[in-house]
Amino acid sequence: MDEVATTHEPLVIGKRGKPLVKLVPIVDETPKSMFGYMKGTVTIHGDILAPLDELWSAENGDGDDLYSGLRPSGGKK
Repeated sequence: MDEVATTHEPLVIGKRGKPLVKLVPIVDETPKSMFGYMKGTVTIHGDILAPLDELWSAENGDGDDLYSGLRPSGGKK
């Protein structure tokens, strides 16, 4: 049974030279959950809860130039 479990190959058991039983591995057909499939793939560097050293552009107003090329939205085209 251990051999079938590790190799995933069926094993035929015989008696007096004739095949009697076929031992096959069980195939788990349950779908894997999406939750936890990336467990162990993330590495955290430093303190993620500490305040940032630099301001975000949204906090200091520098992000306004990102939308300067867009036309104002008035609902009409």
